[in-house]
Amino acid sequence: MHTSFSGYLTKQESIAVLGVDDLLIRSLLDKNQFHDPLDEALNLGISSATWPLFGLLWPSGQRMAERMAQRPVSAERILEIGCGLGLSSLVAHRRGANVTASDCHPLTHAFLNENARLNGLPPMTYRHGLWGTAALREDGLPVLTSAQDDGVSGFFDLIVGSDILYERDDEGTLASFINAHAARVSEIWVVDPNRGNRSAFHKHMARAGFAMHEQVLDQSAHADALAYKGRMLTYTRG
Repeated sequence: MHTSFSGYLTKQESIAVLGVDDLLIRSLLDKNQFHDPLDEALNLGISSATWPLFGLLWPSGQRMAERMAQRPVSAERILEIGCGLGLSSLVAHRRGANVTASDCHPLTHAFLNENARLNGLPPMTYRHGLWGTAALREDGLPVLTSAQDDGVSGFFDLIVGSDILYERDDEGTLASFINAHAARVSEIWVVDPNRGNRSAFHKHMARAGFAMHEQVLDQSAHADALAYKGRMLTYTRG
């Protein structure tokens, strides 16, 4: 189903996640969508080329959602960073977990609320989460990192993120962001589709006191899924 929302097209589909019931997810129709009439995304350093990426379902997000479906529900605080459509957060939210989703895109919160509604769920907790130095604006003007939503605050027992190692990060800004919000005893999950930036991230996480374990997630194509190559990176501290 294709629906127009204020200048961009969306679709709605049933998404299967191993271990839980299917979820209805509204996403952008394709990666050619763009709508930023008030420069809200531009002011956060989000270019026209990267604007639609938040609104697509990515294979690594599917792998993370499957793992979240297996996590025993407890009183622990969970934070998803760079959540995009937040499939993992929605899985955890529906199961009754104490989860906060976060991203820096100005439309992420609205899409999360809509997808929660489509699945008969109350709105979930959402916070603005931006790490590192924002990209330059396309017009060369300074980036304004203010957002409508409150920023991520507090400490979390489990922090998860899928396909978040997409940029070179010699300064360790992502690891610093995680460390700033990770409890003293905590666990970090990252699904990485072999982007090539793992080694530096490992070093920065080790400096923050995290031990690391890698699990290969390679999967051959079959009737119900495309081939996938990547790794589950699990970091623990305390």
